[in-house]
Amino acid sequence: MPIDSVLSGVLGALGISPGLVASREPLTGGTYNAVSRVRLTDGRDWVVKAPPPGAGDCLSYEHGLLVNEVTFYRAAAGEPAVPLVVHAELGPAAPTGPYVVMSARPGRPWHELTGAMADGEEARLRTELGRVVGRLHGAPAPGGFGYPSQALGPLAPTWRQAFTTMTDAVLADARTYTARLPREVAEIRDTLAAASYVLDDVTRPALVHFDLWQGNILVTGAPGARRVGGVIDGERMFWGDPVADFVSLALLGDIEDDKDFLAGYGEEAPGGPVEFDRSLRLRLALYRAYLYLIMLVETVPRATAGEQLEWTWNEVAPRLAATLDEIRSATRVQG
Repeated sequence: MPIDSVLSGVLGALGISPGLVASREPLTGGTYNAVSRVRLTDGRDWVVKAPPPGAGDCLSYEHGLLVNEVTFYRAAAGEPAVPLVVHAELGPAAPTGPYVVMSARPGRPWHELTGAMADGEEARLRTELGRVVGRLHGAPAPGGFGYPSQALGPLAPTWRQAFTTMTDAVLADARTYTARLPREVAEIRDTLAAASYVLDDVTRPALVHFDLWQGNILVTGAPGARRVGGVIDGERMFWGDPVADFVSLALLGDIEDDKDFLAGYGEEAPGGPVEFDRSLRLRLALYRAYLYLIMLVETVPRATAGEQLEWTWNEVAPRLAATLDEIRSATRVQG
């Protein structure tokens, strides 16, 4: 079924006749689900997301991504920057297949405005974003850890158990897809396992987006008066350690250098300002390793090629190797 037919089926299921549709357009930038923006003649502005027809191979954790996304938006419903869920059908039995309809948020992806900010605007926006993320980390949470989709099994009673399941899954995917990695799978698993004791320092699950790179942060307003307009694409969220979000917030960088973000975050986060002690730094290294593994392994089922594949290997693989060395060194000190 073509994606346009899926969109028509979703609108029909919601009682939206063709005459009520003022415009409909595909949105690019996503890496898994198909996304369209639909504006209605009565002023309603929606985003419709559905798995692409005939979706092919994916990583183990990517099954049921819409369940994660709906969970994220509903858990964060008190945050103005987050879309509201208009309607969702998450079961495979729906005539159109699973989908979610959400309110559209204003603005353009942050990275599209790089170099066009007024003086001091980037710093102010980073502080505002810190406040938003701090509030998200205080959202009500269930009693367990892991992916709400249960793609890797039920929520776990401890963060160590959940995160071990998550890393084991992506390493199993690496073997399934014969993904190119800078270290052997067994060596990576042993390195991560030796540091897993530090995960026991996390006792309260938090709402973790885990994909907060600038493409998923919308910025709205005129130059000099810009603000965070939206935090979108929550499909890769999990219940876990809140500082795991710092990895994508400083993708390929170091969140400790982002003083503006950390200042805003400390104002709103449940635990107050962040203290970068030994435990937090080691946990951050584990989460960096997990994200880098995902970035490398997913190139196979997505058939990434050319310059993008070369960039991923040249930029991500050395960072994964360095992070594993960092974890191993910290673990030796502990021992």
